Parts: sequence; structure tokens; C-alpha cells
Amino acid sequence: MPGLESRGGEHSDLSLPACRRRGQKQAFGIDPSRPHFYSLRQSRYEALAADIDAWAAAAAGRTLSILDVGCGWGVLLRYLEVRPHFPAMAVAATELPDRFVYRKEAYHRFYEGDLAAGYDAIPSESYDVVVCEQVLEHLDDVDAGLNTLVRLVRPAGRLVIGVPIFLPPLHILRRHVIPPLCERCGLRVVGSHRQAFSLSSFLRRLERYPQLEVLRVRGFRIVSGGPLRPLENFRWWWRLNRRLGELFPAACIEAQLILRKAPGSGASRLPPPGASGSAGAARSTGSPGITV
Repeated sequence: MPGLESRGGEHSDLSLPACRRRGQKQAFGIDPSRPHFYSLRQSRYEALAADIDAWAAAAAGRTLSILDVGCGWGVLLRYLEVRPHFPAMAVAATELPDRFVYRKEAYHRFYEGDLAAGYDAIPSESYDVVVCEQVLEHLDDVDAGLNTLVRLVRPAGRLVIGVPIFLPPLHILRRHVIPPLCERCGLRVVGSHRQAFSLSSFLRRLERYPQLEVLRVRGFRIVSGGPLRPLENFRWWWRLNRRLGELFPAACIEAQLILRKAPGSGASRLPPPGASGSAGAARSTGSPGITV
């Protein structure tokens, strides 16, 4: 169902029973925003929900605090609420004012505001897991957004960032050539992206935060859309794409990075331009996700 982030009215009830009564097809049986069961676009949320569920199970009876930054219509909550350890999670979220959000009352806390403004109302080091999916590319100042994300996650906590990526040097063309060319030709640039990344350029940006260690990098949607979209109803196609995304994340359309904030590190300040550090080598730690 396109446009869920702004939709109300007759389909504002997105509960599973309501969707089933309407005969609505749902990604992974729970997500009404896409009709194909193994939607490659939504598989990043399925994978992340599996990880967060495993982290909640390992929390040894302690409630796992989660902040979903720029939650959109509430898609991550949709994937989390069906997980067996959801009762052990306290999910908070942020979103711009006047947006439709699924089950807004289900959030432990809900903050209206813009990541670019810094979320001064949210205390530093408040959350075990901070998720920022498909937000940073919309900001004029990516470093300010990253600085806020690092500030909000607790020491030893996890920061999950998802961004669209291009193979180099296409990200340079998308960021610096296509927008002025379109403007000169009187064409409208499609989308609201203010930034463009390759996987390597984004990892270099993270090197400015030495308190972050990259635990895992995975890609999504290496081959998708167009005439291939009907294949997204088949488990084997989803499994193949997941495997390719694990092996070749830089070649995918989207990357998801799982980072860990070093124990004992305090709230971060924005590093000065040109500052460098080590974000740790990207490596898989066997963190539970979808079995592929």
C-alpha cells in the first residue's frame, strides 16, 4: 500500500486482523506496504527484527530499550511486535510532526522532531539499541545526524544505520552532477535525497567516530524490481538475494550497518572536520539474523 506514511481514512487500521479482513497482501505476512510475500525492499526490517529479538532474548530478564529514529509509518514496530521477545522490549520512536504512524500508542515514548535539529529532549546514552533506517540521506548535514545518533546510544549498545548506496563513482555523480544538471535542464530531481553514498565512502565517514566498532555490514536488493518483482513471492529468490547481500554488500542498493559503541565511552561531540579515527574492521560476528 504506497503512501502509508501519510495515509489515514479507510485504511488507517493496519492491524493484522483488519488487513486480513480486507484481503490485503502483506510482505512476510505482516507488512501491508508491499504485496509480495518475500519483498526484497522490506527484508531489511525482517532481518533487523530478528537481530533485535535475539538481543532482547540475551538481555537476561532486563528490558531492551530501543529508539527508532525517523520511524516513518511505523514499519519496524510492525516487524517487532510479532517477535516472541517483544514483551521484553521498550520501543521508542521519533518522527516529523503530523505524520501517520501505526499504533503510535504502542511506543514507550514518542518524540516529534527532526534528527537535523539534534533531539535535545532525548537524554544522552538513553538506549541500548538506536536504529536509523533510510534517514541520513535526507539530511544536509550528515555529520550532525551521526553525532546525535552516537550520543543517544548507551556505551556497549548497538547503533544500526541503513542507507541507500551506489557503486563508486556513481555516488559522486548522483550527489554532485545529476542535481545541478537536472536544474540546468529544467528537470526535477526525483526523490528527496540530499546525500549519496557508496559503502566505502560511508565507512570512511564512520572513521571519525573512534568509539564505534563495525560489527556487521550486509546489503539488500542486489537484484530487484521491474520484471523480476514477481519472483519476490518465492522464498528461494529472497534467500539468494540475502546471501548475495551478505557476500557483496557494496554491490547492493541498500546497506545496513550494525555498530557497537565502546564500553565506557561518553556522549559524542561532533568531530572537527578532517578528524580521523578507527571504526574497526567490518566483520561478521555471527549475530543472529534470518537463516539463509
